[in-house]
Amino acid sequence: MDERILIASARERRMAPMRRWVLLTVALLAILFQVYVPRFVRFLAYLELPLLVTLYFALLRRSPIRGALAGAAIGLAQDSLSHQPLGVFGIVKTLSGYFAASISLRFDVEHALLRWVLAYFFFAFHQFFYWVLVRALLAQPLRFELQLTLAFGLLNGLAAVALFHLLDRLKEPV
Repeated sequence: MDERILIASARERRMAPMRRWVLLTVALLAILFQVYVPRFVRFLAYLELPLLVTLYFALLRRSPIRGALAGAAIGLAQDSLSHQPLGVFGIVKTLSGYFAASISLRFDVEHALLRWVLAYFFFAFHQFFYWVLVRALLAQPLRFELQLTLAFGLLNGLAAVALFHLLDRLKEPV
């Protein structure tokens, strides 16, 4: 038990906070990227930057409640700029933020390979629950294409590793 406490306190000491304005700016830029860039470059529509930013914030804070709140805020902001009813991305990103923060309590998520695996998994998780919500809550026909989801999960995993490395550099010095 004492060993767990020491490990947890060492992790908390090592974790550098991020300025609030940096958090807001990064989230806003990710949402604007998701809304406007795919209009010009269609392939980048599958790069889910708001999800990756949600995952980073959830992994950074290591608090399921803060992860869920970050996911809800980013998802609702994305919903407000998209063409669909308000709440779909909010619900999916809330779940993603909560579960990512819960995982970060158990594992040290500073390793690039683990970050890639988490981004890959949560992209598939995001796409699946988005499909479930659109079909169940909105009663709209939507195909879930597993092969495309798995292929674009690779793209999002690679983007997550690069993005997380960049965002790590924006942390305040300890």
